[in-house]
Amino acid sequence: MSKVLIVDDDLGIQKQLKWSLSDFDVVFADNRESAITQLRRHEPAVITLDLGLPPDPANASEGLKVLEEVLMLAPYTKVIVVTGNNDKTHALQAIELGAYDFYQKPIDSDTIKILISRALYVSSLERENRRLALSRQHLGPIIGVSESIQNVSRRVEKIAKTDISTLLLGESGTGKEVFARLIHEGSSRVDKPFVAINCASIPENLLESELFGYEKGAFTGANKTTLGKIETAQGGTLFLDEIGDMPISLQAKMLRFLQERVIERVGGRSEISVDIRVICATHRDIQTMVSHESFREDLFYRIGEIIINIPPLRDRESDVLLLAKTFLKQYTHDYGSKVKGFSDSAMAAMLHYQWPGNIRELQNKLKSAVILAEGTIIHADDLSIMPGNEDEVLEVFNLRSVRAEAESRAIRRAFTQADKNMSKTAALLGVTRPTLYTLLDKYHLDDLKNNA
Repeated sequence: MSKVLIVDDDLGIQKQLKWSLSDFDVVFADNRESAITQLRRHEPAVITLDLGLPPDPANASEGLKVLEEVLMLAPYTKVIVVTGNNDKTHALQAIELGAYDFYQKPIDSDTIKILISRALYVSSLERENRRLALSRQHLGPIIGVSESIQNVSRRVEKIAKTDISTLLLGESGTGKEVFARLIHEGSSRVDKPFVAINCASIPENLLESELFGYEKGAFTGANKTTLGKIETAQGGTLFLDEIGDMPISLQAKMLRFLQERVIERVGGRSEISVDIRVICATHRDIQTMVSHESFREDLFYRIGEIIINIPPLRDRESDVLLLAKTFLKQYTHDYGSKVKGFSDSAMAAMLHYQWPGNIRELQNKLKSAVILAEGTIIHADDLSIMPGNEDEVLEVFNLRSVRAEAESRAIRRAFTQADKNMSKTAALLGVTRPTLYTLLDKYHLDDLKNNA
């Protein structure tokens, strides 16, 4: 049952609503501080908010402040503001700030019940729409709604249905193997093997036999014929991780295999046909390696028919919080921990931290924090990273700030593309010239006006 929060300092009204709203799961608050506490604790779908809160019940300013803070922290919450009789000005002001509806005293139980029921219904519809939208955006286990990771997911989804050779580029810990598995699982080869080998973890003198296999007697200790990773992936997908570390001496043999789709085992003389898809990955700057001739140019073009750059965690905006909450749920279950969530300082610290080790580092720090945390809330100290500014957490949920930043960027790009011509800029943006000047003033883009 969805929670309903009643914010009102009148105990009589609280008792009246507690009785009349017995069909709902209701919690109460009587001032600004308790309202925010209850919001964080219960995450109510609907709030009724009396604008006349202490310290000055005759003035709606405190109630409007609560409204702004609620919508900053939980923008999808439906807030029904309750005003004094004939106080239409503040009611309209609240609607302008983002309130869902308003109701004027005196309280009528039947009417307020209908308003809450309708708000809960709208809230449930919107929540389901968001869930469906996110389910369409997510590809398998990929967690994130940032534009950068969604672009990668869409590309992966498109190429999965083909057999095109794919090169995944990205820093260590960004999840290159996860994406490689997703490509395999989205292909027609899904019921065949997915075989992974890390080219950097196997000594140079052993890598060839690991990949291509060897015949009995090919070298000392070769007591039987052994299949290599390429043959064991027959019909499926071979994932060559850290191919940038493949010895130059082995690259020619790998190129021939990719071109001809045949191999020869070490010590063998016969050619063996192989039908597999090849996906490669590396954290190295492989194009620079090509220019320095430490990686074959022809092999680079063969493995990189499609190149996908996987963004580091620091470039994925607030995805770090989505990942952290997902991992927290998993680790608290795995380790039998009573940890329930993160403090604001911990969330701010995670947003502020650069994550040089990417998702792997985030996982390691969360495991440690879940095991060692003293209480039920993880703080920045538990994560062993510097605390950030808690305002950064609020900014993530401030839709006005996000919209302002996006619109400012769009205006600047259009201005540049239009060669600093205001009329062309307005046309590119699909607005009138006066509207454009209004936006320039709104977002303080004086430098554009001066350079027009």
